[in-house]
Amino acid sequence: MASIDSIIQTKNSGNSFSKSQIQEVVNGFTSGDISDDSMTHWLQAVFEMGMNHAETLEYTKVMLNSGVTLDFSHLDGFVIDKHSTGGVGDKVSLILGPLLASCGCYVPMLAGRGLAHTGGTIDKLESIVGYKTALSLSNFQRVVEKVGVSMIEQTAEICPADGKIYALRDVTNTVASNPLICGSIMSKKIAEGIQGLVLDIKVGNGAFMKTLSAARELGELLKTVGEQYGLKVSTVFTDMNQPLGKSAGLHCEIVEAVECLKGNGPTDLMEVVYHLGEEALKIAGIENPSRVLTSNIENGTAFEKFEEMVVAHGGAFESIADPSIHVPKYKQKIFAEKSGYISGFNTLELGKVIVQLGGGRVYKDDILDPTVGIIFHKKVGDSVNTGEVILEYFCSNPNKIEKAKFLLKTIFTVQPNKPTIPILIY
Repeated sequence: MASIDSIIQTKNSGNSFSKSQIQEVVNGFTSGDISDDSMTHWLQAVFEMGMNHAETLEYTKVMLNSGVTLDFSHLDGFVIDKHSTGGVGDKVSLILGPLLASCGCYVPMLAGRGLAHTGGTIDKLESIVGYKTALSLSNFQRVVEKVGVSMIEQTAEICPADGKIYALRDVTNTVASNPLICGSIMSKKIAEGIQGLVLDIKVGNGAFMKTLSAARELGELLKTVGEQYGLKVSTVFTDMNQPLGKSAGLHCEIVEAVECLKGNGPTDLMEVVYHLGEEALKIAGIENPSRVLTSNIENGTAFEKFEEMVVAHGGAFESIADPSIHVPKYKQKIFAEKSGYISGFNTLELGKVIVQLGGGRVYKDDILDPTVGIIFHKKVGDSVNTGEVILEYFCSNPNKIEKAKFLLKTIFTVQPNKPTIPILIY
């Protein structure tokens, strides 16, 4: 067996890994034979030098084979999932999962925690009192069969290799690498036993993919790998040059998702939800997807599915709307210093501020503060007068709330003329 140092040197010298080298590294790290430090060096080598298609396929395969694969072929509806490459204020999964279940689909969703500056569905769900994100596989399957949708964290049985590597990538600045992203996403999705997958690839200053061409490159890779495993894959590119919706953080995003399911969602967020939903229902072969989706928001069936899922996971659904739950100890407002129009956000820095407030991890073992969040009173294109509130932010740590003030004052720009509103769906 080659040493981890010699394997890393292979990549740093510009050569490709062999299949056995990829197997040795992934399996060695999963078993604990390879340390965090050594694995960080390996990830950095891949991040800097990349992996070709054959290496990426093997990496995905080894991740997949590190655990079990689920089977939902006995169900009477189409089994589908959706994945986002991550953004700020992106709570689409929380809305779309129950919405698709209300349309007769089954949605077994292995969701992630926050990654670098982007928020994680699992971290948000854990802000619901009692919600268990760590279900046994048999319970996960039972909830999917009974409710139609279940959202859980990575289990020890499914892609355990990815569970360990994902946590390390989050804190070692090795996230934005196509091969690593592909292996992480596709190993989990294939293991879920799904038939179809809708990919929401975020583009812009708050995304890992800054340009549409970079996003397309990743999309092609993900789609190719998925189709080689028999999945029907639809790839959508959506904008992340400003936060999605009216909030970003932890519990505040759950509250906003519930409002969306009640039919009170902001236009930008619901446009993305409906577009991805239509793609999913087309893959599933359901007719009139647009009408089915809007009617299931209007008639409350999607909202009921979310409530059923929360209860099935042990969550206290009524706690979401309880004003005494997750009350932040400290709140601050950021005001406009001149009149004009909001012309842009530095969405990457916004995400970093949420992490620094306690809504994400700086170190692997950090405990999150569910009260952390930002409410946006103005978005790109909105007019603003001197002294008006642009955003409000909150958390429960007095030191962190003060540090964030200086960063948030420079997070947006105001210009005298109305700007072009960014395209939401490319």
